[in-house]
Amino acid sequence: MEPPMRIALCQIVSTPDPRANLELVADGVRRAADAGAELAVFPEATMACFGVKLGPLAEPLDGPWATEVRRLAGEAGITVVAGMFTPAPDGRVTNTLLVTGPGIDTHYDKVHLFDAFGFEESRTVAPGEKPVVVRVGDTAVGLATCYDVRFPGLYTRLADEGASVIVTAASWGSGEGKREQWELLVRARALDSTSWVVACGQADPRSVGREPSGKAPTGIGYSTVVSPLGAIHAQLADAPDVAVVDLDPDAVEEARRAVPVLLNRKF
Repeated sequence: MEPPMRIALCQIVSTPDPRANLELVADGVRRAADAGAELAVFPEATMACFGVKLGPLAEPLDGPWATEVRRLAGEAGITVVAGMFTPAPDGRVTNTLLVTGPGIDTHYDKVHLFDAFGFEESRTVAPGEKPVVVRVGDTAVGLATCYDVRFPGLYTRLADEGASVIVTAASWGSGEGKREQWELLVRARALDSTSWVVACGQADPRSVGREPSGKAPTGIGYSTVVSPLGAIHAQLADAPDVAVVDLDPDAVEEARRAVPVLLNRKF
């Protein structure tokens, strides 16, 4: 019987200022470490919120922003997942999840770009090309970003590659029915992959008195942890907050024995 994995979902409202957002990361990392978490998950666009020009803000993975996140993770002794923007060779940026901590220093570039609901992410963002699974302690953790959650094939691929926990960092667009879609999709992807899904989104800017402008997806909150059988295990509301949650690794094996969809599928 494996011990539970303790994770922290750090739901924040990013500003357009990467330096100010590092303060939010520092606070979340401290709270996660104080609670004994081994993994702290921040949303997509932690570095800077959508709705501003991302090109001038993008930094390479060895730039000052990522270097400071590495320092915070190393000092706290935990693994941190945080969304940032890195320069792409074609002049666009890449929507990147930095993953850094004890023995880990890697990244995932968002594969599926949000060209939907009147927003065109691909205009300024270049797509990634491959799934990524990392090991956090004894646990294989898959990575996904926001719009990825609409594509079940990525989640089953991550499970095929050994993931029993799939982190999904998001800055979900608001609008009619969008919260319902968020919850439905996160629960469905857990069932597709019979994995824990840890979905951490940007909080709703209106919860801190900031009115979002334009069509940019700036977050609705409701970060959610879903069990391998699709049950909501934990959920935050719309405002900034930190949730500390224990994930039972045995639940994955039990779900895969009971509902072996990964083995039974034909396509």
